[in-house]
Amino acid sequence: MKKKINKILLLVLLLITVTGCTVSLKDPKTKKVVYYENNSVKITLNKNILCKPTNKGVIKEYNKYKKEIDIDKLPACKTYKLSDSSYDGLWETLFVKPLALLIIKLGNVIKNYGLSLIIIGVLIRVLLLPFTLKATNQSAVMKKMQPEIDRINKKYENKNDTESLNKKSMEMMTLYKKYNFNPLSSCLTAFIQLPILYAFFEAINRVPVIFEEKLFGLVLGTTPMKAISSGHYLYIIVVLLIILTTFISQRLVQVPKSSDGVDPNVMMNTMIIMIAVMSLNFSVALSLYWIASTTFTIIQTIIVKKMNEGKGE
Repeated sequence: MKKKINKILLLVLLLITVTGCTVSLKDPKTKKVVYYENNSVKITLNKNILCKPTNKGVIKEYNKYKKEIDIDKLPACKTYKLSDSSYDGLWETLFVKPLALLIIKLGNVIKNYGLSLIIIGVLIRVLLLPFTLKATNQSAVMKKMQPEIDRINKKYENKNDTESLNKKSMEMMTLYKKYNFNPLSSCLTAFIQLPILYAFFEAINRVPVIFEEKLFGLVLGTTPMKAISSGHYLYIIVVLLIILTTFISQRLVQVPKSSDGVDPNVMMNTMIIMIAVMSLNFSVALSLYWIASTTFTIIQTIIVKKMNEGKGE
């Protein structure tokens, strides 16, 4: 069963990779990614945007590559409709474009696309709450089970004969039943959440006007690296908030070391370091979404833990 779930997940990820990824515009001669850059902003130009930008500098840069993309044929972002886009794949049509439309419509109402993507990002998390709550609860159950799992692993250590493996499997199944734990739940949760969350990430990249705006005084299209190197040190706060929220989120779900000394949290800590480095080159738009989404996850995890403590679990 687990192998089947993994195959399905692999197929979904393959579908996303083949039909839905943002394609960066590249210079046909140099094969390098094209950017629009001035003293404080560095924006990656994408080839499969859904609507046309309004920034004159960005438009001028796009017009150098009319053979690759003719932005004059694209609708204005403010008036974008689903019918304006040609069919580009099932996943993209069902998820990416409708989410992009939601960002645009809400942005038109509240007069800020950056705030729109944060609100919709949090709303998506709310809609996915039943699945993430289940995953959080399963993580808490896993912590309780860990000592017994370690005991079983130690009991059958270095025993690779069929009878021992069958007995170990039976004891593990009994343990899962005792704690009402489903080892496939994390796979199923990922299967449900991944396409939607990744589609939202893609939708942000397909709406160029998002990166032209400001939110909280920050230019959404620039990166902290570019802004800081240009003397705008306020942007370091964005990087620090990404690191802080990611760190707290990971600490809340830390798993104890197993009996064989393997620490599963090493991978988490490594990931935090990687995200810290990568965040320097995240656009501010994506960074603010990350911060808002992770903050929501932190609050959700704390509430679930308090609820479980109240139940005596």
